[in-house]
Amino acid sequence: MSFLQTTRRGLVLLSMAVLSCVVPAFADTTRPPMLEGIGVDEKIGRNIDLSLTFVAENGYPVALRDYFKKDKPVILDLVYYRCPMLCNLVLNGQTNVLRDIPWTPGNEYEVVTISIDPTENFDLAKGKRGLQLASFGREAPGWHFLADKDGNVKRLAEQVGFHYRYDESIGQYAHQAAIMILTPEGKVSRYLYGVKFPTRNIRLALTEAAAGKGKFSIDRVLLFCYRYDPKSHSYGLFAANFMRLGGALTVLIFGIILWRLWRQDRIHQQRLVSAK
Repeated sequence: MSFLQTTRRGLVLLSMAVLSCVVPAFADTTRPPMLEGIGVDEKIGRNIDLSLTFVAENGYPVALRDYFKKDKPVILDLVYYRCPMLCNLVLNGQTNVLRDIPWTPGNEYEVVTISIDPTENFDLAKGKRGLQLASFGREAPGWHFLADKDGNVKRLAEQVGFHYRYDESIGQYAHQAAIMILTPEGKVSRYLYGVKFPTRNIRLALTEAAAGKGKFSIDRVLLFCYRYDPKSHSYGLFAANFMRLGGALTVLIFGIILWRLWRQDRIHQQRLVSAK
């Protein structure tokens, strides 16, 4: 490889690093006046009560702790199954992005979807699970759809700061479009908002919640470049670490250049000795 080729390769590496750390556009977080008092009060770092019980798709009671396992972060959805629009958009958006991630619910992470409507039973949960998994397109043993039990969904919602209310005038629940990411120990780690979730945000949120352990160790490298921005509710470029990365790559490039020059000089000297 020539000196020019070596230099070109180093520049390509630096360019790839720059392009991989792009700052996402800020999200629009404004809400209409009618939704005041409805939204999310973030409880980052708070532990939820894993002893809360719900009704599983098979009709049997189950405790939240059954879904929180070693090294497996949990995506928590608070929706309702007869929702005519928003909940479907959130679940469909989540399904689309999870389909693009090379991980499987039940292997690398768990998904727990719970109805906020206490009148919805496990039959509706089972039916909704069938629809979402059909769209998901592959087995997902770790995606669970639950119904409320003894008003525990309201308790859980308060613990994670998810505020909603029933609007009798339209017969629907008013709530914000958001999903929560929790650690394997049941601690709130991240909130992601909207009905379309960038793949990068989901991957990094799961990696962060898992503390980079197990199969998330590779994506932990990306967390060196990205940090969660609470203003945009997204993962963006972390300038300090990016500058360190750029500095390290610069040192690497010059190291390669110097090594090539030293190697070429050594080969030249050996040829001179051989020619004598």
